[in-house]
Amino acid sequence: MRFRNRIGADDLDINLIPLIDVLLVVLIFLAATTTFTRQRAIAVALPQAAAEAATTAATIELAVSQEGRYAVGDTLVDAGAPAGLVQALRQAATGQVDPVVVIHADAMSPHQFVIAAMQAARDAGIARVQFATQASSN
Repeated sequence: MRFRNRIGADDLDINLIPLIDVLLVVLIFLAATTTFTRQRAIAVALPQAAAEAATTAATIELAVSQEGRYAVGDTLVDAGAPAGLVQALRQAATGQVDPVVVIHADAMSPHQFVIAAMQAARDAGIARVQFATQASSN
């Protein structure tokens, strides 16, 4: 038998296709996981309400103060107990068909107080919630 020793007979080539495949996968991964920062120094002018909302007979007025105090109609509600606000809304909605809660929130009241008022309306079984706005001065 004859065995040939072929050391050095193979030509070495660099295959670039697997390298390109790996780089494309890394590029896709980086593009998919990159987060973009938003510029927060942009002045935003919020819109004002120009149209008057149609009022219905079955409205429940809910006022939210800047300090987080609530009033259903003319009755102050304890802000420390969310169940008290739910109970006050239920009492105001008794005897009304499809009542609407109109939230009069102070412009400087934190968002959390308005969300708590909306949650209380939902817990009281009132599905329709509207927000009172100030008419724009043109």
